[in-house]
Amino acid sequence: MLRHVAAALLLATAMPIAAQTPALAAPAAPPKLIVAISVDQFSADLFSEYRQYYSGGLKRLTQGAVFPNGFQSHAATETCPGHSTILTGSRPSRTGIIANSWFDLTTARPDKAIYCAEDETQPGSSSDAYVASPVHLKVPTLGGRMKVANPATRVVSISGKDRAAIMMGGATADQVWWLGGPQGYVSYKGVANPPLVAKVNAAMVRQLAQPNPGFDLPAQCVAKDFAVRAGNRTLGTGRFARAAGDYKSFRVSPEQDAMTLAFAAAAIETMALGQQAQTDIISIGLSATDYIGHSYGTEGTESCIQVDRLDRELGAFFDRLDKDGIDYVVVLTADHGGHDLPERHRLNAMPMESRVDMALTPKALDAAIAQRTGLAGQTLIWGDGPSGDLYFDKGLTPTQRAKVENETLRLLRAHPQVAAAFTKAEIAATPSPIGPPENWTLIQKARASFDPTRSGDLLLLLKPRVMSIPEQAVMGYVATHGSPWDSDRRVPILFWRKGIRGFEQPSGVETVDIMPSLAALIGLSIGKDQIDGRCLDLVAGDGDSCAGR
Repeated sequence: MLRHVAAALLLATAMPIAAQTPALAAPAAPPKLIVAISVDQFSADLFSEYRQYYSGGLKRLTQGAVFPNGFQSHAATETCPGHSTILTGSRPSRTGIIANSWFDLTTARPDKAIYCAEDETQPGSSSDAYVASPVHLKVPTLGGRMKVANPATRVVSISGKDRAAIMMGGATADQVWWLGGPQGYVSYKGVANPPLVAKVNAAMVRQLAQPNPGFDLPAQCVAKDFAVRAGNRTLGTGRFARAAGDYKSFRVSPEQDAMTLAFAAAAIETMALGQQAQTDIISIGLSATDYIGHSYGTEGTESCIQVDRLDRELGAFFDRLDKDGIDYVVVLTADHGGHDLPERHRLNAMPMESRVDMALTPKALDAAIAQRTGLAGQTLIWGDGPSGDLYFDKGLTPTQRAKVENETLRLLRAHPQVAAAFTKAEIAATPSPIGPPENWTLIQKARASFDPTRSGDLLLLLKPRVMSIPEQAVMGYVATHGSPWDSDRRVPILFWRKGIRGFEQPSGVETVDIMPSLAALIGLSIGKDQIDGRCLDLVAGDGDSCAGR
């Protein structure tokens, strides 16, 4: 089986994992480098399921300040909203990033869809070929605030996905790169590849040109090794074998994260991040866990191998930083969680698991409401899928609109798979939630995702254990996320720095708490009225890392 990784090809970072000694005291000086890592779709459930087997980077992080019940507290648990919370300290209601895509019925585009990380006003930008941009992010990131306080600060963001890199890097980042295809990493339109990126991309092209026979099956994955049928696909026993030149399989495998971490390590070294007077920040979006969760589910050999490889690659990455003598603090979290495919759940003691009824898809809803109201010949309802925001045609008269809304509510609230359907007015009238995120009501979760200028006229939320991919649509993706339930909301939040005393806090915290906690470590003051998060004290016992903040 293939044992090499991208890091070995590029930087020879695959070194033995050093044993970690429990730290005894908190460092007094600010760290020189902030390393913020988001593992896409790394749910709290997935983190805890394999925790006893960690021996590399994830093992190291469990010896720091551990918050196993972190929450992407909003209802719209998608990639773009989740990444927008991590380094802004703000929920989607403040960042403006309410979904991966939303609808603007005033735009000339036929599909009316706006991608979260595009500038649709740029010439040639379309839903199929958008111009990537941070323009929709309404608030600054931690890196942006650091640059205001000290212009010498370098802000770098690297990810497998553009929306992850852009939302964590922010509008003023110095370097923003994401995996753009088989030729490697790309940035904003018009940005040329510097020598470092050219080197990384050449290494990726060489690796892609070689076949990958797959990865060995770790002992903890043996029990997962049985086939599951979903739609026309059989999965659950994969090892990530890949033919030479197969970019799609490269992207949906541990190889992708290994390459992204190799790129990040090279960027830190080449730019001497964390080795000058100021504190620098690099954000790293590891996207493979999400692609694997969508393509294979979260409970087969594929996901199990991915977590094992993630642990190993993070270990090699941290060892590289240690070797360079960088004083860094790292935080690792996720943009959202995920739920396994219902077909495997039904095999594993959960017969109530189901897929969503096609009648709840926007196209079917539109047809049903047109028939009920007699308003045929136009698209009455726009939406992105059988859950989330729904938008009503702007050309309706007030009377017609009221009829469409009432009939849609009546249909949705009577459906056995629907947990709730809230109107825009109901959500807008709900105060922004406070208190433990694990105790929020559905409408409070919805309020945390609500932007009056971008959110829909209705919000459709499915019941727990209803997968929002219909049976008829099971093709490439077999599982997904995006629900308001804790399987999708709960993520780990892990802080580590050499010299801090480790502790675990099982009570619920939010991902918006990450930014003010990091800001306090570097002495950066942020007005409490500017963000939604609160500073987490990362000092075990006496002392307070948030003191005076």
